[in-house]
Amino acid sequence: MTDGDGGRLAGKVALVTGSTTGIGEAMARRFAREGARVMVHGLDRAEAEQVVSGIQAAGGDAACHLADLEDEAASPALIDATVNRFGALHILVNNAALTTRSDLETTDAATFDRILAVNLRAPLLLIRAALPHFRRAGGGAVLNIGSVNGYCGERNLLAYSISKGGLMTLSRNLADAYAAERIRVNHFNVGWVLTPNERALKVREGLPDDWPQHVPSAFAPSGRLLTPDEIAHFALAFLADDAGPVSGAVVELEQYPVIGRNPPKTAE
Repeated sequence: MTDGDGGRLAGKVALVTGSTTGIGEAMARRFAREGARVMVHGLDRAEAEQVVSGIQAAGGDAACHLADLEDEAASPALIDATVNRFGALHILVNNAALTTRSDLETTDAATFDRILAVNLRAPLLLIRAALPHFRRAGGGAVLNIGSVNGYCGERNLLAYSISKGGLMTLSRNLADAYAAERIRVNHFNVGWVLTPNERALKVREGLPDDWPQHVPSAFAPSGRLLTPDEIAHFALAFLADDAGPVSGAVVELEQYPVIGRNPPKTAE
């Protein structure tokens, strides 16, 4: 779907970080189908160009920009590349993140700084660089992709969980600070999603190839994990103009209540 065909994001320019695979890719493709012109971001050129080609083959408009967001100069450069290519910026999705495993004993300063740089500092710098363009457009929409780990986190995801807790505070703070300028900031705390990277990671960690078909019901009461396309569906709802002035929302996208849940102590 292109701008001329309408769509809930017709006329919008959207930048989605970490959009060469998984949730980010699903969002980029969905936004393009809804009329947005999309900047795809990632680290691997072949993957980025494949996503762009797929969007273009479906009649959409997309380009890609490679950048390592650990570099503080990469964030404003990514915003500039988007505006230079499409002429404006209306939507920013901060999806890129490192999921490096670490606990207290293995989280040295370098590991901590790298994870925080990509997962927390980069979203701040991207929003900061996007702010003048949002103002020029009369408003904008930001969606930060966090994690249910931001509330506590798994024991081997210490630095990652800290970064997602900080991202949640960033989302709420900026939503409060910029609501009067029609700049909306919302936040998803995403649960367990079956992405290609997650599937491969769990195999490397020792699970069998068919592990997604045998996820314990405590983690997947419905009998399966969430999909990237399902996350993209909710992202569209929060980023489209028909979401009105809704801002500052923190939404858990999981298949059970995250806070206060006490699953049955039964054997599988």
